[in-house]
Amino acid sequence: MKILKNLLLLYIFLFSSNLKSQEGLPIYTDYLTENYYLLHPSMAGVNLEGIKIRLTSRKHWLDQIDAPNLQTLAVDARISNRSGLGLILFKDENGYNSQTGLSLTYAHHINFNDDRSRMEKPNLFNYGSINQLSFGLSLGGVQNSLDQTSFDQFDVAGRQDPLISMINQSSGYFNMDVGVSYVNFNYFAHLTLKNVLFAPSNIYGDQFYDFSNSYTSFVKYVASFGYLFFTDGRYSFEPSLLFHGSKLTSEKAIDFNLKSYYNFNYGYAWLGLSFRQSFDGAQYFEGEKINKQTYQLVTPIFGITYNDFVFSYNYSYQKGNIVLGNGGFHQITLGYNIDLFN
Repeated sequence: MKILKNLLLLYIFLFSSNLKSQEGLPIYTDYLTENYYLLHPSMAGVNLEGIKIRLTSRKHWLDQIDAPNLQTLAVDARISNRSGLGLILFKDENGYNSQTGLSLTYAHHINFNDDRSRMEKPNLFNYGSINQLSFGLSLGGVQNSLDQTSFDQFDVAGRQDPLISMINQSSGYFNMDVGVSYVNFNYFAHLTLKNVLFAPSNIYGDQFYDFSNSYTSFVKYVASFGYLFFTDGRYSFEPSLLFHGSKLTSEKAIDFNLKSYYNFNYGYAWLGLSFRQSFDGAQYFEGEKINKQTYQLVTPIFGITYNDFVFSYNYSYQKGNIVLGNGGFHQITLGYNIDLFN
């Protein structure tokens, strides 16, 4: 029973942390902090004018040593009536493993409205007449690192493990994401394919891996849908869904999100709640009974935009009888909007 619980613990740890370092930027809830560009290249420069800068730091399980942590920097801008550019830098660390990535994005926007009026103040009730179809392409690279310098290279019988090299082993690869979006004043829809170019033989050198032909695709797919409801007062509400999955592992999960906004003279504030449910699970024994636990994550979100500054915080709590730590996942986002025309 102890072994089964340990296996379940390892499964939850791997799934919740997105520790497949070869798959690039993990999918967390930071996209809800006005940063859908992190997931969808077609959202680069989606604003009709100006530059968006978002800096995010995420830390898992504060009560655990060497727990996963992630830092991202995302910058995107509208450079013409039909073009947007973007840049993403990230560093994802988890114990002995880490990855650093860079991607550059071009997005083509087809605006269906001639009126491209831009808001004079950052509030939801004067967002111009955005109504556009967008296509995006991101090209980038990821550098993986596995630090084996402190590994124990001998087994209990004193034999040396040939797979442990006792060095800081690293390798890099190029990658590509493609996506399409439709955005207007009230609703949005996005679809993105990630890791289109990635070949698994590039992970730390192909001498340690023997993938069959059916295990050569690390493509991940992400789809988002949402609608913004306005009221006669200062409040508005935005329910949304995000579905994501992996072709290689067949893992799938869905996010149910609800955000409420309050508009004031120099910006707006929001409160939100996200619930992530995986379609996969693991069985474990509890006494004589066999139980199954799926990955469930509850994330309350708070944020505020004042003039051109953005601050957001969210805390994720993992549900279930067996979890790795009780510290939860903390995430802070800082942002700045540069309005080039007002």
